[in-house]
Amino acid sequence: MLRLISAKSVKYVSAFAMASSSAAVGSMVYKGRNNSPDAPRCTLAEPFLATNHLENDCENFEIEVDKQRNVSDSSLTRTAKPFQEQDIVPIMQATTRALRLMSTVVTVIMEYKIHQYYQEINEGFHTLGLDVLTNENAISRQDLEKEVLMKSIGLQDAQNKYAEPKEDIGDGKEKPRSELLRKEVYKASKRLSEAEQRLSYFDEKCINDEEEFDASSGSESVHTRCAKRIRDLCRRNGGTYVKVGQHLANLDHLLPPEYITILHSLFGDAPVTPYNDVREVIKEELGFFPEDIFEKFEQDPIASASLAQVHIAVERNTGRKLAVKVQHRGLRETSTGDLLALEYVMKAVDGIFDDFQFGWIADEIAPNLPKELDFCNEGKNAEKAAAHFSESGIACVVPKIHWDFSTPRVLCMDFEEGFSITDIEQIVKSNVKKSDLSTLVSKVFQAQIFQSGFIHCDPHPANVFWRKTEKGKPELVLFDHGLYKQIDNNFRLNYANLWRSLLVADIEKIKESCHFLGIDDMYPLLSAMLLSRPFDEIIERSKTNSFRTKTRIDSKSDAVMIRGYAQQYLKEIVKLLDKVPRQMLLIFKMNDCLRHIGHTLGSNNTNELVVAGKYAAKEVYKSSLSSKESTIIEKLKLWCSFIMLMSRIKCYELRSGWIR
Repeated sequence: MLRLISAKSVKYVSAFAMASSSAAVGSMVYKGRNNSPDAPRCTLAEPFLATNHLENDCENFEIEVDKQRNVSDSSLTRTAKPFQEQDIVPIMQATTRALRLMSTVVTVIMEYKIHQYYQEINEGFHTLGLDVLTNENAISRQDLEKEVLMKSIGLQDAQNKYAEPKEDIGDGKEKPRSELLRKEVYKASKRLSEAEQRLSYFDEKCINDEEEFDASSGSESVHTRCAKRIRDLCRRNGGTYVKVGQHLANLDHLLPPEYITILHSLFGDAPVTPYNDVREVIKEELGFFPEDIFEKFEQDPIASASLAQVHIAVERNTGRKLAVKVQHRGLRETSTGDLLALEYVMKAVDGIFDDFQFGWIADEIAPNLPKELDFCNEGKNAEKAAAHFSESGIACVVPKIHWDFSTPRVLCMDFEEGFSITDIEQIVKSNVKKSDLSTLVSKVFQAQIFQSGFIHCDPHPANVFWRKTEKGKPELVLFDHGLYKQIDNNFRLNYANLWRSLLVADIEKIKESCHFLGIDDMYPLLSAMLLSRPFDEIIERSKTNSFRTKTRIDSKSDAVMIRGYAQQYLKEIVKLLDKVPRQMLLIFKMNDCLRHIGHTLGSNNTNELVVAGKYAAKEVYKSSLSSKESTIIEKLKLWCSFIMLMSRIKCYELRSGWIR
């Protein structure tokens, strides 16, 4: 078993030990306290090699933490205490979370390695006419799993053939891609999608029939087992870890569907802070307990997220209904240590296992989490976003902030009604078109990118709600404004030029725009990532002068196809992420969230392209007109080109039945 860990793992044992100690120190750094030479320390060499021991160690640590917490809680006073008594709990908690993280990561990787060897062994027995499985249910599931594997290989083969270099014909011109090969990719995607749905139906049936899964017999897929381990880790560790799990849940173009389904629960059932702790946080921030400030304050939260939970309150004198967002107690103090542990462990795993490259998760979250933990920053972001929507006339509501009751850890705002953007049952019941909602979501966020340059970078379903207006039309309600990015004007215009070029499929302009963004040879990959489409579809549109391709595919099969491409070119994608401007990373995160919403709503990819291209084209035209170097003739040509493009877009909107 130990041979599964490569020789490179030796040098990372000490790295993980540093991670755990750094996690503990990180909890103290925030408070400005110095480390004590008498503070307890733990050695972590043995648990690294045996995940079962790690789990036991974690449990033992938790018991000690609970004992220490009880001692601390029973002797709370306003007087300062020695360091050893006051800071031992955060140290042990941070170290416990770091141990649990490493335990889960190593266990997940081992699961996949063992599963891989198990498949090879089983194939060998099958060749000899033997079968190592005896459980009838397991055999049934194994057959379905095998079908998914074969269909996945079929999709990969079809995509590889489609991506082969073009052949030259006599006059030196390149022979166009075969339409037959393109259709084979679509057919393979549909076959894989259907196989995955059959497997998903089998699992749901087993759960509904209350059958127990036996992991050792193969009745539960390796993806399901590992996704549950990660979900359980996020729930137990809370805070930063829930944030990571939520981000993974939006990567449905990259991760297997089992991960998306299981991790998506983190949006709705994040850990809840006990009400006594909520009262203490409000007292520490506002000087009084909630019952002394508000006419009414509901003890049970209406929502709980990775960083905070929301309670309904009623304002004194006015009777106005409010939503009070309260940060989880202790999160501010422990987040630094958790980030250090996450960074060390993820990079250690990247170094040990070449097939697992997820260090970018820590790199992305680390610089932004402190901003999200400052609710005053979130309140300012909300007001700035609301001003932009009001000016642009887009049907999007941002709750009004009440600064009298807001601090860095408590945020008070108007209570706004609505339903989650992915609540399909409510959408159908309200007789609202999913395509209308999908287009409205695109308009809201593309307007932020191309008009104000002030972008909400975390639009997951729990933050994007909708409701009907008095006129019966849908409008969005946007929550959680902690993570925003203000892109500079130069980047915004270059990015707008790129999207306009993608809309009209102008290959040379795409190359030029990518060059200004620091990407040269990898411009096809960047274009494909932004559109979630193969670059050859852009080539096809450049020849047909159309916004859409001839071949259609359903949303589920399309998601499978894009996931196949993403997994196939994962190494190239990682390299590209190192080259693009840092401003684009959060835009990619936003796109991941919007892509997940779009797939859930059955969105038409072409509609999203047209909405983004329309906003981009308007900004490019506006910028070109304001240029002092342009002559009257040049401006007239720009105007004619702009009018022609807007006319094409209007014709597309009329044909598609979604007039804006």
